[in-house]
Amino acid sequence: MSTYQDTKVMSPRQLNRYQKDGFLSPVKVFSEDEARFFRSQLEEYESAHGSVMKTPYRNKPHLIFPWVAEVIRDPKILKIVETVLGPNLLVWGTNFFIKEPNDGTFISWHQDSTYWGLSRPDVLTVWIALSPSRRNNGAMKMVSGSHKMEQMPHTDTFEAGNLLTRGQKIDQQVADEDMVWIELEPGEVSLHHVRIIHGSEPNTGSDRRIGLAIRFIPTDLCQVNGVKDYATLVHGRDEYNHFQHEPCPKVSLGESEIETHTRIAEESFKLFYQGTGREPKFGG
Repeated sequence: MSTYQDTKVMSPRQLNRYQKDGFLSPVKVFSEDEARFFRSQLEEYESAHGSVMKTPYRNKPHLIFPWVAEVIRDPKILKIVETVLGPNLLVWGTNFFIKEPNDGTFISWHQDSTYWGLSRPDVLTVWIALSPSRRNNGAMKMVSGSHKMEQMPHTDTFEAGNLLTRGQKIDQQVADEDMVWIELEPGEVSLHHVRIIHGSEPNTGSDRRIGLAIRFIPTDLCQVNGVKDYATLVHGRDEYNHFQHEPCPKVSLGESEIETHTRIAEESFKLFYQGTGREPKFGG
């Protein structure tokens, strides 16, 4: 049964389904016109600077682009997330995931929680489709119910074309019959738990596959990997102050915004590449 809806609050039935499966999709949040506008904002930047995937702004774009900062605070999204995580919400990260036609990029089977260092797995990702996301152009695929497993061993491959920072992959095979495709139209979103096993194939279609992922956490979570960490308060109150709060950008690519993004992104990369001896990669 489709979860496509025009209401913006997750129903008890949808919440039960999310808790059972570890994901919920598709959920209609934005109109096609809104999605088209978001895409135009991204591609206006890219027309002047090249693919955002080849820049540091692929990570935490909400610090550099005001339109992304507005998206992460959109009440339609926050009402849904609040149903799962409660009223006091931080955005811990945002990422673009873009696959060009026939560029060969993919994402290996993995759990997001592997290297994030958060104190418990209460993390919800909202993945927004800014273009059609279908099987032939690299839609996500997930293993239903796998979020109920503990953290699984992963191997860092640093494989060419893998969009993950380390090219990490789980150390076991996934059977085809356990796989669910997450196909979305522009303006639709999918929700997934931080421990769900998921991945995606290369884009063999004719259009770009563009997604914006938003990582929400409750304010009582903390970073346990010994690095300075940042987050943006988007709803409610933060009585714990486990994260340094990020500012909202006033202009796109402003001098202050670039300095802030550079400083915070460098700390994020210390976490993502901790113990690897490698530098961040941009591209692919």
